[in-house]
Amino acid sequence: MAMKRTKTPWMKAEDFGRSLPRGIGVNLLVTDMAAMEAFCRDVLGARIVYADEDFAAIELLGSIFMLHADHSYLDNEMSGVITGAETRGTGIELRLYGADPDAIEARARDLGHIVLAGTIDKPHGLRECYVVGPDGYVFVPSAALSA
Repeated sequence: MAMKRTKTPWMKAEDFGRSLPRGIGVNLLVTDMAAMEAFCRDVLGARIVYADEDFAAIELLGSIFMLHADHSYLDNEMSGVITGAETRGTGIELRLYGADPDAIEARARDLGHIVLAGTIDKPHGLRECYVVGPDGYVFVPSAALSA
């Protein structure tokens, strides 16, 4: 890997890997780490657990997900998938159950991000909106409607 990290990580990679709970994990490959970290923090309301030029651990709604810079994947099997990727987020919705769609939509608009669909009550029992983050990933904050 072509790491650019200039500081000491907050924990060893193998310790972090062992600390992850059972379940589904998300790792987003990104072109601009700082832009995606800012989006996660300032729009989605996430907590940045750790971040450097290569990797970030993000806590959102009680779950941890990861960001990796494209350059850190040069020797990874995914390198052929991300090479020249222009629309890498196409076809993926990252659903944020229990998030406040009205607040996230407002922050996204204030910070100049694309809102694909404004917040509305949907027939499937959720109030939600669609917000595009860096690299085209679509985040769907959703709150359950009262019965």
